[in-house]
Amino acid sequence: MKSKKLLRPEEYAEGTGLRLSTVRRHILERRIETVRIGRSVRIPIEEMERIIDEGFRPRIQPTSDTGRAGR
Repeated sequence: MKSKKLLRPEEYAEGTGLRLSTVRRHILERRIETVRIGRSVRIPIEEMERIIDEGFRPRIQPTSDTGRAGR
């Protein structure tokens, strides 16, 4: 049996560039596969690889310069 590497939601968020709150929402909406160990939630590393393979790009935070010069 091949063992899967399981990530804490914080590790998944860091690896994908998502906010932890977004990861938690995706878990609740069942957008990503999870494994429950008691009360803990873990995410198989294959889930992170899957969304990266699908072309996922984290949202880029806007800079303070939004191009509204003259306002």
